[in-house]
Amino acid sequence: MAKDSRNDRRKARHSRVRSNLFGTPEKPRMCVFRSNKNIYVQVIDDVNGVTLAAASTLDKDFSGYGGNKEAAKKVGEAIAKKALDKGIDTVAFDRGGFLYHGRVKELADGAREAGLKF
Repeated sequence: MAKDSRNDRRKARHSRVRSNLFGTPEKPRMCVFRSNKNIYVQVIDDVNGVTLAAASTLDKDFSGYGGNKEAAKKVGEAIAKKALDKGIDTVAFDRGGFLYHGRVKELADGAREAGLKF
């Protein structure tokens, strides 16, 4: 039997987490995706099926390399600013099946420092 790839195992973890994690208009879900070169984050209302805010290292206002901890922290601060501008101060953190470590942790720390609660 072939061994599952790392990404297959991550997707399985993500589906397990998502079975208990749901974004509402009052407390939307902050979903993180990490690739080798970039990091992306969205604030999602699952009830209405809409993205309320999004930020990534590919945004026009971001400069520099997107695959390190410093970039992740800047993206966390950017998503917090966008969410707070829309009146969102509390979110449910969805790490997307990734370990809460490294860039994912830095993104969360940056968002917390900028004022988001989770």
